Amino acid sequence: MDRIKILPAKGLNGEIKVPGDKSVSHRALILGSIAEGETRVEGLLEGADTIATISAFRAMGVGFEKTGDTLIISGMGLSGLREPEDVIDARNSGTTARLLTGLLSGQNFFSVITGDASLRKRPMRRVVEPLQSMGASIFGRKDSSRLPLAISPRTLTGISYRTPVASAQLKSAILLAGLYASGSTSVTESEKSRDHTERMLPLFGAEVKIEGNTVTINRARELSAATITVPGDISSAAFLMVGAVITPESHIVIRDVGVNPTRTGIIRILERMGAKVELLNKKTVSGEPVADISVKSSPLNGVLIKGEELLAAIDEFPVICVAAALSKGRTIISGAAELRVKESDRISAMADALKNLGVSCTEKEDGLVIDGIEKGTFKSASIDCRGDHRVAMSLAVAALRSEEGIEVKGAKAVDVSFPGFFTILEKACRR
Repeated sequence: MDRIKILPAKGLNGEIKVPGDKSVSHRALILGSIAEGETRVEGLLEGADTIATISAFRAMGVGFEKTGDTLIISGMGLSGLREPEDVIDARNSGTTARLLTGLLSGQNFFSVITGDASLRKRPMRRVVEPLQSMGASIFGRKDSSRLPLAISPRTLTGISYRTPVASAQLKSAILLAGLYASGSTSVTESEKSRDHTERMLPLFGAEVKIEGNTVTINRARELSAATITVPGDISSAAFLMVGAVITPESHIVIRDVGVNPTRTGIIRILERMGAKVELLNKKTVSGEPVADISVKSSPLNGVLIKGEELLAAIDEFPVICVAAALSKGRTIISGAAELRVKESDRISAMADALKNLGVSCTEKEDGLVIDGIEKGTFKSASIDCRGDHRVAMSLAVAALRSEEGIEVKGAKAVDVSFPGFFTILEKACRR
């Protein structure tokens, strides 16, 4: 199913469950693998990226067993991982590559991490440099700024590090290395990035201190197995949320979604645009805030999106572009330069897609200026998602308000983060 045509809809209705949060799933897999005993993970996302992480740890001796909706991880302990017999392939997963670079820097064996053609083009220097300052031995292509990266055993020393950009992957890589470094390791950000790592580490027994935008971790003697329930991924829910907002006479409720404040930028942005979004049944699960999200169709207005608000919705940029294109007036999105080096150049990908759909937009180095289309309906088109799962799903959402539908080329990419997306979307649609 590498091509799929999504037809217009009269509305979206019903109760929906989305797959487990990708970020939380990665971290549960990593920490469960280096903890003592059996960690149980419920609701794990089984997408291409998380499967890459599982494969990496299997290569280092960790056992995984699926029982119903629960994954049991037979942890090897902090120092129990074994040297892999082959290169670790992170496939297309930047989270796998960057977080494992931090973790493997503290191991007593040699390892090499690589990825697919897309991932090998993505920058790694921002992770490598602070790890090298801790004493890590890391060498790779283009002055250690590109995969493959070769990591040799070295003794690590804790550092106090101020990140050049707010990045959860960078912060997490340093914190994971900090588990093996003498003394304490601190990471300070100018703006707070996703905090799933520092929320989960204490559940496994790690000593973590949080003061404002600074996270400090002490060297760990051991980690203990835990039970983790993974909430629904708000980045996946975002596509259905926007679909309901832009399609007339819609009302959906998405159950048990993670609403971590560092991830709810999409909700705040949609509310500022005029969307009717409500959080119901709020609770805390495995250290993460969780709620049901109620969304109704709403007229939208163009807004300015930048800074910390955009950071908390950076993965939702493609579908925010779709909402902006159906808003009254102009939407300006800035401060998104890092999207140039995601699975695709998402700024360029969405600019081209919107133009093909009849939208007036201007591409900037760090974002887009989008003028809402007056007739409120996209042109029909056939568009290549450039191998990007979030672009593919955004095009599918746009199709709900198109003239005669939109064909998405490269649709299989959605399996990276949302297996079953097209089935769930079709089930919710009223034709």
